[in-house]
Amino acid sequence: MNLVTLENVSKQYSERVLLDNVSLQINSGDKIGLIGLNGSGKTTLLQMIAGLEPPDKGQVTVFGGGRVQYLPQEPVLNDSLTVLEQLFDSDSPQVRLLRDYEWAAEQLHERPDDAEWQHRLTVLSDELSRTDAWGAEAKVKGMLTQLGITDFARPIAALSGGQRKRVALARALIDQADLLILDEPTNHVDAEMIDWLEGHLASEPKALLMVTHDRYFLNRVVNRIIELDRRQLVSYPGSYTHYLELSTARHEQLVAAEEAHQNTLRRELEWLRRGAQARSTKQKARQQRVAELQKLSYDSRSNQVMINLAGRRLGRQVLMVQQLSKSFNGLQVFQELNFELKPGDRIGIVGPNGVGKSTFLNILAQRIEPDNGTVTWGETVVWGYYDQQSSLLDESLRVIEFIEQMAPLIITKDGTRMSAFQVLEWFLFTRPQQYAYISSLSGGEKRRLYLLYILMQQPNVLLLDEPTNDLDIQTLAVLEEFLDHFQGSLVVVSHDRYFLDRTVDFLVSFEQGRVSQRYPAPYSTYQELRAAEVKAITPPTAPKLVPIKSKPTSRKLSYREQQELATLETRLSELESRKSQLQSNINANGSNYVKLSALVVELETIEIELEPVMERWLELSELAEG
Repeated sequence: MNLVTLENVSKQYSERVLLDNVSLQINSGDKIGLIGLNGSGKTTLLQMIAGLEPPDKGQVTVFGGGRVQYLPQEPVLNDSLTVLEQLFDSDSPQVRLLRDYEWAAEQLHERPDDAEWQHRLTVLSDELSRTDAWGAEAKVKGMLTQLGITDFARPIAALSGGQRKRVALARALIDQADLLILDEPTNHVDAEMIDWLEGHLASEPKALLMVTHDRYFLNRVVNRIIELDRRQLVSYPGSYTHYLELSTARHEQLVAAEEAHQNTLRRELEWLRRGAQARSTKQKARQQRVAELQKLSYDSRSNQVMINLAGRRLGRQVLMVQQLSKSFNGLQVFQELNFELKPGDRIGIVGPNGVGKSTFLNILAQRIEPDNGTVTWGETVVWGYYDQQSSLLDESLRVIEFIEQMAPLIITKDGTRMSAFQVLEWFLFTRPQQYAYISSLSGGEKRRLYLLYILMQQPNVLLLDEPTNDLDIQTLAVLEEFLDHFQGSLVVVSHDRYFLDRTVDFLVSFEQGRVSQRYPAPYSTYQELRAAEVKAITPPTAPKLVPIKSKPTSRKLSYREQQELATLETRLSELESRKSQLQSNINANGSNYVKLSALVVELETIEIELEPVMERWLELSELAEG
C-alpha cells in the first residue's frame, strides 16, 4: 500500500538548489536508508515528508490519513515533565487512551459513587481491551530499560544530551505510526543499544525512512537505499552492500557517458572554430547543439572528498598515562586509570555513555585538568583532537577566512603547495560556499570543515571523539582511507562498529571507572571475548524460593488493581514465552559466539524484567483469591 508520494518536488535555500523536480514513493513494508553528502538536503527532505517543511514546487501526499512520526537529530523535549510523562505526552491513539483512563481512574478514586465516571471508566476499559493497549505502559518501560533509562521518574531537565536523545527515540518507537522517520538515530547511542535497535526496527512491521552513517546498521535493517545525488533521488533495491555494488556500476556508466559527452563537445567546438558559414542553417543548428551539450552533466567523480595532506615524523615515546583520576561534583568518573600509546598503535575506546570516554580525551588534549595522576606526551608528538563539539570553529568567520588563518598554503604528501581555495574544493566546498559564513553551514558541513582543520595541522597522533557523528558516508570512507595510510598513532572513541573495524587494531572498554585490557579487533571478536569472560565469572544461580507470605487482611481488589492484574498476566505470558524462545535459540546457536553473546544478554534482561512482574502478580493474585 502506498503511504507517501512526492511528485515533482523542488526545494531551494537562497541560491542553493537542494532538490530539483524529484519524485518518490514510500510503501508499506519499505525500510529505506537515505544517504548523501552533508548539506545535500537529506534533513530537509525528511522534514518535507513529515509535513514540517513545504516544498517550493510539487506536492507531498500522505495517503489515507496515515500517521507519520519524525525524530529529528536534536529532539525537543519538555523539561517540566518526568521521563515517563514525556513518553505519554503523545498523540498516539493507544497512549491517549491510557492517559484518559488514568485521569478517569483518579476522578473515580476521589468520587467513588459518581455513576458518570464509573461509566466513563468502563467504556475506556473496554476500548483499551479492544485495542490491546493494556500492555503499552509495560512496553514503554521495557523499551526505556533497553535504551539504558531506568529512572522513569527523573525530570527531563536532569538528563544528559545522550539520555534525552534516547528518551525521544523510545517515544518515537512506541508511537503507532504508519511511517517512522529517523534522522541519525544512532548518534549518542552506544554499540549495545544500537544492536538492540537494529533487531527492533528490523522486526517492526511499520515503514521506516532514516538517515544514518552507520553502515552495519544500514546493511542489517533496510531493504532499499535512496541516494540524494546532485539534487536528484536515485533508488537502489536491497541492503547497503547491494547498494555499493549497484552504485559502483552506475557511476562507472556515468563516468563513461561523461567522457563520451566531453569528446562530442570537443568535436563540435572544433567544427565551429573552422569558420564555416556563420549564417547557414546547419551552422546555427550546431551552435544550438553545442549550447545544449554544455548544459549536460554526467559524472566525473568530482564530488568525492580528497585527503592528501603531509604528515610528521613520530618518535619512540608517544603517551604514558598513570594513576589518572577525575570526578565532577563529587561523582567519580574514573579512578587510578593507566593507559599507554606506542608508535603505530591504533586503539578504539568503547563503553556506555557517561563512563568518561570524552572526559579522558579532553584530559589528554589538555582541555581539562585531572584530579590526580600524570599524562606524559613524547617530545615529537603533535596531536590533533577532533572533538564532538567542533569547539575550535569560529562561526563568525567565513569558511575561507577560517582556513586561511590556519595556513594560506598547504603542502600535500607529494610536496605540492596548494592554496586554501584548492584544499576547500578538495573537501567539496564550492567557491560560493567558501565565502559563506560558517554559521550558515549544515551540521554535517561544519563537521567536514572541522575535520579538514584538524588534519591541516599535520598531526602524528590523532584523537577522534565520535568522528562518525554527522559526517556523511562518503566523507567517512575517505577518512578511513586516509587512516589506512596514516603513519602515526590513533585513539578513537566511537560506537560505530563499522568505523572501528576499518580503523583500529585493538579495543579497550571503559567500565566502572577503569579501562579494560586490550582486545583484538574486529568488534565482533571483542564481543565474543567479553561474553566468555562474563560467563566465566558469573556463578550459577540457585533456584529462587518464593517466601510464604502471611495472608493479607481480606479485601477486594480495586478496579485499577483488577486491570493491573490482567495486564500483568498478559505481560507474564509474553515474558515467559520470550524466555523459552531465547533458551531454545541459545541451544541452537552454541557454535555461533557472536549471536550467542547477544542472546545471553537479552535473556538476562528478560529475567531481570520478569522478577518484579512475577512478585507483583503473586501479590495481586493472593488478594484476588481472598
